[in-house]
Amino acid sequence: MLVPRQALRSIQEIASPIRVAIFGSTGSIGKSALEVIASQRGRFEVVALVANRSADLLHAQALQFRPRFVGLGEAEALKKFRALPSTGSQIVGETEVHSLAALPEVDVVVAAIVGAAGLRCVETALCSGKKVALANKESLVTAGPLVTQAMQGSGAQLLPVDSEHSAIFQALQGAGEQEVSELTLTASGGPFWRLASSELDQVTPAQAVKHPRWSMGAKISVDSASMMNKALELIEAHWLFGLKPDRIKVLLHPQSIVHSLVNFIDGSQLAQLSVPDMKGPIAFAMAYPHGRLPGVMQGLDLAKIGNLEFFELDSKRFPAVDLARQCLAVGPAASAVFNMANEAAVGAFLAGRMKFTAITPFVERMLSEIQFEFPASFEGLHAVLAQVTKQIESRL
Repeated sequence: MLVPRQALRSIQEIASPIRVAIFGSTGSIGKSALEVIASQRGRFEVVALVANRSADLLHAQALQFRPRFVGLGEAEALKKFRALPSTGSQIVGETEVHSLAALPEVDVVVAAIVGAAGLRCVETALCSGKKVALANKESLVTAGPLVTQAMQGSGAQLLPVDSEHSAIFQALQGAGEQEVSELTLTASGGPFWRLASSELDQVTPAQAVKHPRWSMGAKISVDSASMMNKALELIEAHWLFGLKPDRIKVLLHPQSIVHSLVNFIDGSQLAQLSVPDMKGPIAFAMAYPHGRLPGVMQGLDLAKIGNLEFFELDSKRFPAVDLARQCLAVGPAASAVFNMANEAAVGAFLAGRMKFTAITPFVERMLSEIQFEFPASFEGLHAVLAQVTKQIESRL
């Protein structure tokens, strides 16, 4: 099990601000993290903000939060940022941005860069012994064994930010490993779970990114619509919580109020409930182990909601989850291909070059056509993933 379990301390015990670096600060998770920080009256200090190409938004964030460092991954965006009025921050570009995750003055790294591109900062943070608030599930999907190895050598901690894994993390505090029977990940079903199968073939990118409950980026919204997001989360849960894939279940829950459940050996369950708002999981991870922060989310009114619905997952309609279980059975290289093929397919769908219904079949085909021996180091994995990406793109 990679996630810590310890008694939560009072939030009042924070003697000095928790120092934070946010990778992906201009994305939905990064912006929510900054909203949490802004609401907490000196409990946090922003040390570094990193984005890829959103120079104007990053500049506005830097003016508001006054980080010591800002980083931009794209050369043109970096050039644009340098031309804007000074924020007083030291500017880091391109190949050096991941080094900000190792700054000695950083306590918590919020890893919110989407996709395999976020692996480098997670790697750097873990190898430096940091607490990592992990919103980048692809890091564990592509590099689970290496993440485990890095943590064992450095004493780093992984604190899950995905709402489902955060719910399990919260429910497990104080519970012994031998008490846990199964984990149940809940899934909203996205916008199409009730759509007739015959209509799925005509789904457009504009429809797929319109999630009924959550406000998310394009890639994760498409993943949610195809249930690929839940497949990736199943692999992530395996690494985070140390359970075999047959002990991790998926349950459709359209209201997105119950964010996941832990099933215990005595037949009881613990669930974490809240309104669908990522600020809750983000705040819990950033403040850990100091307990819950006040006023982070709107309170939950169950009487107003009225009904909570749950349905079994139709694996014929959504085969991605079973495909993820197969990847875990085969080994970590299969999980890496699974992730990279999905990223490429989603990109092709958003660009209008692939049908929505072709995403999962394409991923399955790549799993049969591309195999490799999983490397023993992060550097070896980066090299292999670059080759795998080229192979996948040549098949689109």
